[in-house]
Amino acid sequence: MRDDSRVFEFAADLWLWRENGAWHFITVPPDVSDEIEDLAGPRGGFGSVKVEATVGGTSWRTSLFPSKEQRSFVMPVKRAVRVAESCGAGDRIRLRLSLQP
Repeated sequence: MRDDSRVFEFAADLWLWRENGAWHFITVPPDVSDEIEDLAGPRGGFGSVKVEATVGGTSWRTSLFPSKEQRSFVMPVKRAVRVAESCGAGDRIRLRLSLQP
């Protein structure tokens, strides 16, 4: 049985960590981050929360990481996803996140 209270859909801007870096992230909106904070069970390393993420037709397993700087969770978006979905830094993308046990 699927628990829809653990599934979140939203749009967010893809941003580049450090101007010359290769790491791309999205920042989870504060209201969604608050809900995830309330629902997340035991955390992994660095306070991470396991999720399954979907952008367009591409799904993958990854983690959200708490960011004091962003005051929210942030999530890396790997190159294979960016290439498959033709997106890059500065693009607004639609995401679906599902919290994993």
